[in-house]
Amino acid sequence: MMQEIGLHELEVGQRATVLSLHMIGQMRRRLLDLGITEQGIVECVGRAPSGDPIAFLIRGAVVALRVDDCRRISVRRME
Repeated sequence: MMQEIGLHELEVGQRATVLSLHMIGQMRRRLLDLGITEQGIVECVGRAPSGDPIAFLIRGAVVALRVDDCRRISVRRME
């Protein structure tokens, strides 16, 4: 059974399906505008040397997100 994890738990090269965004307001709107939507596919493509931010490939664009924001996005790893 596949479990729900936070987006920040993806390793470089892993892909996942977005399950839900646990936030409201302006930040939620920004993420939706960037293409981070429920059932959307994201791929971790890199991390800063310090681990924050993390870069993701989303609908053909690379987007860097802070770890604090990634913790509030639930995903399911793809095999």
